[in-house]
Amino acid sequence: MQQAIYIIDGARTPFLKARNAPGPFAASDLATAAGRALLMRQPFAPEQLDEVILGCASPSPDEINIGRVVALRMGCGNNVPGWTVMRNCASGMQAIDSALNNILAGRSGLVLAGGVDALSRAPLLFSDAVVRWLAGWYATKTAGQKLAALRKFKLGCLAPVIGLMKGLTDPIVGQLMGQTAENLAYRFGIDRRQMDEFSARSHQRVSAAQKAGHLDAEIVPLIDVQGNVYAEDDGVRHDSTADGLAKLKPFFDKKFGNVTPGNSSQITDGAAWLLLASEEAVRKHNLTPQAKIVDTQWAGLAPEQMGLGPVHAATPILQRHGLGLNDLDAWEINEAFAAQVLACLAAWRDEDYCRNELKLEHALGELDEDRLNPDGGAVALGHPVGASGARIVLHLLEVLKRKQAKRGMAAICIGGGQGGAMLIERV
Repeated sequence: MQQAIYIIDGARTPFLKARNAPGPFAASDLATAAGRALLMRQPFAPEQLDEVILGCASPSPDEINIGRVVALRMGCGNNVPGWTVMRNCASGMQAIDSALNNILAGRSGLVLAGGVDALSRAPLLFSDAVVRWLAGWYATKTAGQKLAALRKFKLGCLAPVIGLMKGLTDPIVGQLMGQTAENLAYRFGIDRRQMDEFSARSHQRVSAAQKAGHLDAEIVPLIDVQGNVYAEDDGVRHDSTADGLAKLKPFFDKKFGNVTPGNSSQITDGAAWLLLASEEAVRKHNLTPQAKIVDTQWAGLAPEQMGLGPVHAATPILQRHGLGLNDLDAWEINEAFAAQVLACLAAWRDEDYCRNELKLEHALGELDEDRLNPDGGAVALGHPVGASGARIVLHLLEVLKRKQAKRGMAAICIGGGQGGAMLIERV
């Protein structure tokens, strides 16, 4: 880094599990609530921000540039630019990286960056057949033409297309994200029991973190229009066990697979923000930095192996700084699927993979599981796609503060065959 880029503060909403119906909050509601609470505790006015950058993978049609919508709703005023970035699962991390680069370039000094998605509100779509029929219908002029068009209509065409399923299907290889997790499980010999044990541990760790209050500092409670309060992540199953998860059926490969809804991340709504500042902005506004961003990396790999993205993004950072896996005090790897995180750990242990795919002289070895996602992850919390990249950076900071530790890595896999990673150091 040419200069220090500081993380000043951060906040997120509870992550709310989708329950087969639109959730109580639109994406802009979520981002606005968390952002307002974060800005209210700062010593500067929202109008003094240089820009607002928000990652979102699935904005609604009436919130296309949701970054600008939320900036205005938070009270940043007309003169603070707001814009939206999209890098699938890493959209929130991309927002942070975009803020970082604008600060390094001297274009900004004080930036609010984060991510959001309300996946429960992903649209149901008309099929192409219905769209073509409607086009023909609107072209009719006479009663006879309308009657002829009605005769061609088939009720089966009204079956909706689930927008979220289309969004979670890779258009290059034609596989759902869960199928790519099956690919990794097969490649590294990860069995069903390992996946379920990892998933149960994720729930147990989130449950323990909630009871200990480890998530309270980062979460801003939400209140809906009926006055209902949402104070914590609600997807965690406090009684989750590997034996219980073993009863669930595979979803993506029903005949031969092992990836189930129970060992996959949940469909969820949520938002997360971080406030970034330059050294000059820290002095100008009398801010107290909590950490600095030391390095970031983006990587590409085969779309059908996308879950290994954290390995390909984090490894170059480790190499640049002369670090081993366990030289870091904490890791946050987004749990898109249990099989995917387990495959990342297996890849770092695998001599052939490290030599052939990462171009290393030898394997990096075993990552201490106590350093990895100590308070659980997306299998239990959920994965609001646009928000997760920001959440793992925010929670990594909270873990480092709690443990009085120094350095940590946040890493995430990205649909389409990419990975992102960010190394931070507590101040």
